[in-house]
Amino acid sequence: MIALTPKTAPGAASPKPDPQLRKAAEAFEAVMLRQMMASMRKAKLGEDIMGSSATDNFREMADARVADSMASLRQFGIADLVEKQLGPKS
Repeated sequence: MIALTPKTAPGAASPKPDPQLRKAAEAFEAVMLRQMMASMRKAKLGEDIMGSSATDNFREMADARVADSMASLRQFGIADLVEKQLGPKS
């Protein structure tokens, strides 16, 4: 017979996640996604006909908003890894 440890026991309460750590982890993921999107924008394949500094600023703001939305979905796993690394150990 296999003895169940507290980690694998059914119904065992896992440590309660810290809401501030969760928010900080999502913010870190958003920063990483913004950097990734900025790098992709720099890899231009041609000259931008309608380009201007205003357009660049708008794109940066739009990218930041998209990165925040993507981070809140937690699909990339960066926030989960940060939370696991910095969270309470069970």
